[in-house]
Amino acid sequence: MKSWLTNLECTNCGATYSAEELHTTCTACGKVLFARYDLEAVKRELKPDMLLQRPPTMWRWVELMPVRDQANIVTLGEGGTPLLPAKGIEAALGAKSVFVKEEGLNPTGSFKARGLSAAVSRAKELGVTKFAIPSAGNAASALAAYAAKAGIEAWIFMPADTPDAMKNESKVYGAHVELVDGLISDAGRIVRERTEAEGWFDVSTLREPYRAEGKKTMGLELAEQFEWRLPEVIVYPTGGGTGIVGMWKAFEELEALGWIGPERPRIISVQADGCAPIVRAFEAGVREAEPWQNAHTIAPGIRVPSAIADYLILDEIRESGGVAVSVSDEDILKAMSEMARLEGIFAAPEGAAGYAGYKKLLAEGRLDPAESTVLLNTGSGLKTHELVQRL
Repeated sequence: MKSWLTNLECTNCGATYSAEELHTTCTACGKVLFARYDLEAVKRELKPDMLLQRPPTMWRWVELMPVRDQANIVTLGEGGTPLLPAKGIEAALGAKSVFVKEEGLNPTGSFKARGLSAAVSRAKELGVTKFAIPSAGNAASALAAYAAKAGIEAWIFMPADTPDAMKNESKVYGAHVELVDGLISDAGRIVRERTEAEGWFDVSTLREPYRAEGKKTMGLELAEQFEWRLPEVIVYPTGGGTGIVGMWKAFEELEALGWIGPERPRIISVQADGCAPIVRAFEAGVREAEPWQNAHTIAPGIRVPSAIADYLILDEIRESGGVAVSVSDEDILKAMSEMARLEGIFAAPEGAAGYAGYKKLLAEGRLDPAESTVLLNTGSGLKTHELVQRL
């Protein structure tokens, strides 16, 4: 078992970089870097049945992960989340094949654990001694936990109105937490302004290449859980969009290994009415999304005014034949209640937004209820339990 990581490559201009040095974005064009692997070697060395002999975490995919020495893996048991048949939702909506990928069962209660485990592990291997991150909440608590596990200092910048559970969780892990008057974009600006002087390594969403490697394991797991086929539709609540980008990368790598064919799920990106830059750009037919002014929504994880990977997200939605749609905060609250009553899943507001978007598209006839569909519940509703007091 070894990583077959070879280099880093810009997703925009194609520039390549050594994977043995710390990098954030492409120095040539400022866009997102991807980790690349010797997929021919992986094809020779890794077979699907070998996965069954390994612990059921995301690190069972070590050949397609970026850590060279397994002693540097910083893990709390992330990944291996269940794909739950959603029979109650099917009955309520007249749908035929709906599943929930339940990411709330990850450490720290969200899918952010995947990305931060990968990023912290590789950064530790490359000698990082201080992390910094801007976060709407769940990424903060995930970084705080994995940095604590690694024995590395973490600085976290969060909007002042971030849910208390996420602030307190980050503090209890020992991170330095600073609250910002504004949005995640304002927190990100502070991190970038202070990084060089403070000696931090910035692990902002897709401003370093390895969080996407953790998120891609959702796509690897889905392919395995569907017995090396893929669902017809994936519904994903979109803030920074690392999950969409990561899963799409996973599908490309699996096709190169010969484990799946060229078919891809339709990608459905769901945002909030009060912060929908990807939806607006999709509907305008453009490849880059203008920052959203006065962003507001009860779902902190999708209150992201701009995404550095907008061009990748929009390309993948269009290439898949998918759509981008927004829903109201009222719809999100109702969806939290419905998912709880129908499936016993206390979904994060972001995951509930995905379900609300799915309902909306079914009602408008833009999705076929017979299509096999995966709803990504990105986190536990327990992190934002105060929202249900409004129901």
